[in-house]
Amino acid sequence: MKVFLTEFHYKKQCNPLDAFVFAGLLLPSVVYLGITKVRNFLYEKNILKSYKPNAYVVSVGNLTTGGTGKTPITAEIAKYYAQQGYKTAILSRGYGGKLKNKNVNVISNGEEIFYNSIEAGDEPYWLAKNCKGVCVLTCSSRVKAAEYAYKELKCARLILDDGFQHQKLGRDKNILVVDSDKKFSNGCILPAGALRESLTGIKRADVIIVTNKNYSDKSAKAYARYIHRKYKKPAFVCSLVPDYVYNLQNQEILDDNIKKDPAIIAFSAIGQPEQFYSFLRRYDVIETKDFPDHHIYTKEDLEELKALKQKVKADLYITTEKDAVKLKEIAKDFDDIYVLKLKPSLKISEILETEVD
Repeated sequence: MKVFLTEFHYKKQCNPLDAFVFAGLLLPSVVYLGITKVRNFLYEKNILKSYKPNAYVVSVGNLTTGGTGKTPITAEIAKYYAQQGYKTAILSRGYGGKLKNKNVNVISNGEEIFYNSIEAGDEPYWLAKNCKGVCVLTCSSRVKAAEYAYKELKCARLILDDGFQHQKLGRDKNILVVDSDKKFSNGCILPAGALRESLTGIKRADVIIVTNKNYSDKSAKAYARYIHRKYKKPAFVCSLVPDYVYNLQNQEILDDNIKKDPAIIAFSAIGQPEQFYSFLRRYDVIETKDFPDHHIYTKEDLEELKALKQKVKADLYITTEKDAVKLKEIAKDFDDIYVLKLKPSLKISEILETEVD
C-alpha cells in the first residue's frame, strides 16, 4: 500500500482509476488538512508553546513524505559545527529502529557507536557512522532528546533531523529541503498527496535547499530561483552526485579490474528508489528490486536476491549506503554486494550564516 501511494502521489499522468482512488482519499485529506491547520495556528499564536533549550538548534526537514536528501544535509551541517569546535548532537526520532524510543537512546557519543542499524534505525546509524565526533540521539520526544543533549552531553549545537513539523521544539534556524524533481507531489495533503501539511507551512522556513539528484543542475537552479521569487526565502541548490562504488564487505572500489561492464542488479529500500537507479546510468543495470522504505532485510530477502541474480545472469549487486548499514552483518557471505556512495555539494557556511529579514 505504501509503495502504491508513493507512486500515486507523484504520477504525472492520471487515468480513470486514479481519479476514483483520488476521490476516495479526498475526505481523509480534508480532515488531515484541518488538523494540521489548527495545530499550526495554535503554535503561531503561541497558544501551544515550544520548548527552546539553551543551545543553538537547527532543524532540517521537508513538507513531503519520502526521501528528499535531508539526511546527507543533516550530516554535513553536523560535521561543519563539529569542525568549528562545537560539541554537536543530531536528534532523530529513530524511525524503523528496534529500540524503544520513549526514553533517550544515545546511539553515539561522538567517539563510540553503541547500537547496530537494526536497533538504532538505518538513518541514525548511518549518521553515527558518517559523522565522527558528533553525538546521535533517538527519542520520540525531541524535547526530551534536546534536554539530554544539552544538559548531560553538554552539546552547544543541536541538529533536528526531519523536524520541520515538530514545532514543540523551538529552533534558531529552520531549513526546508525540497526535491527538484518531485517538488511538492500533486500539491495535495496526505493521503491524497504526499504533503504532510499545506504549502503555507513554507512561511516557517528560514532557508530552502533544493536537492538535485541529476547529473545536470540546470533545472534545480531554475527551480531554486522560482522558489526564491515566489516565497521570498533564501534558496540554495544541493547536488547529490555519485562519488564511487565500493564493496560492502572489503571496501574495495568497483573498477574495471573486476569485470568490464558487469551486469548489475540494483536494489534498495528507500523512499524514492527511481532516483537511486538514475545514479547508476553509467552501469549495465539489467534488473531492479524495490523493498519498502526502512525495510529490515532478512535471510529470505537475500535468498530472493540470489535467485534473481541467477535468473537474469547478473554479476553483482549495487545498493545504497542507507541499505548497506542494515546488510553488513546479515550479508557476510555475499562478496558481490556493492554500495553507491553519494557526495553532497553544498556551501554549508553560506547557508548557516544567511540572515532572514
